[in-house]
Amino acid sequence: TFSIDWYPFTPANTPTAHWSFLYPFYLAGVYAITGYEPVAARILQSIISSVLAAVLISRIGSRIFDERAGLLAAAMSAVYLYFVFYDASLMTESFFLLGILAMIDLALQIAEYLRAGSSVPWRLWIYLGIVLGITALLRQTVLLWIPFLLLWLLWEARGKIGWSGPAAAIALMMVFILPWTLRNYRVYNALLPLNSNAGYAFYSANHPDHGVHFDQDYAAPLPPDLLAQNLNEAQLNTALTMRGVQFILDDPVRYLHLSLNRIPIFFNFWFTSESTFTSNIMRVLSYGLYLPFFIYGLFLSLRSWRKYTLFYLFSLVYTLMHVLIWASVRYRLPIDAVLMPFAAHAVIQLVTRLFSSKQNVPFQGLRKNI
Repeated sequence: TFSIDWYPFTPANTPTAHWSFLYPFYLAGVYAITGYEPVAARILQSIISSVLAAVLISRIGSRIFDERAGLLAAAMSAVYLYFVFYDASLMTESFFLLGILAMIDLALQIAEYLRAGSSVPWRLWIYLGIVLGITALLRQTVLLWIPFLLLWLLWEARGKIGWSGPAAAIALMMVFILPWTLRNYRVYNALLPLNSNAGYAFYSANHPDHGVHFDQDYAAPLPPDLLAQNLNEAQLNTALTMRGVQFILDDPVRYLHLSLNRIPIFFNFWFTSESTFTSNIMRVLSYGLYLPFFIYGLFLSLRSWRKYTLFYLFSLVYTLMHVLIWASVRYRLPIDAVLMPFAAHAVIQLVTRLFSSKQNVPFQGLRKNI
């Protein structure tokens, strides 16, 4: 609850399902120990996020390339300014990113067994179910990705996969989600699996007020006719979703142009007049600096493309999700994280080519030095 009326439609002192269910527990836990000290939550979150992200990125890089690439990817992620900024921001971004990285790491482990025709250890399916559940409670958009993840695992197994493991993972994920679905039904007397923000986001992102130029800071007003009905959050979520769909059906050409306009917003790496000087510098010295290496690393990976299909698929699906709904730079961060090993691989290959003798290759002793 909030003590005052809150964005976008939560009345004061009223139970809400608009926000992540899990992250407030983290904040409440910290404040229960330290009192209301946001700096304590920032410091603890920065330590947890930066360390675990480096470990997971290193593991992923070592699996798909080699140990050098894994260690360099971890080092590059530690100084990536967007990660540094959001590690200390009291938002779901950094913990959600950890969930995505853990999911990718577990999927790679499971795929190794599937490709070898071996049975997957049950612990991996259990870990995957736990990670899926926790990540969904941080941001429900991950639910749109999960079917693609399961299809990829099926493809890696050449169709020969038992359903007990994936079913157990999904069932365990539902163990995390179901209590909140029941809570929502008790509060709203309507079905609302998790949060009530998807309907408003879809409605606001495709509102005719945008025209064909998406403004990520625009919050569309609620329709007067829906306000007059005194709907609760769950009912509003459904009604606003349908209203957003109607916007698209009424003018699909405008929706197409609006979606195309979201692409440069999602991949923005240049200075813009709307941003502060600090934001512009951070953008250029993080994504702008790393983007050439992301691209070159992906180009190099095409030689053995099948090995990296999970990364192609995640980047494509996650991009389409936000281009078609709501684009923002911070929503791109999971893509940056899973592509960090590709950037590291690109750097190693470029530096290696600059030296003709193996004895002069700087990354030869990287593991020992670290």
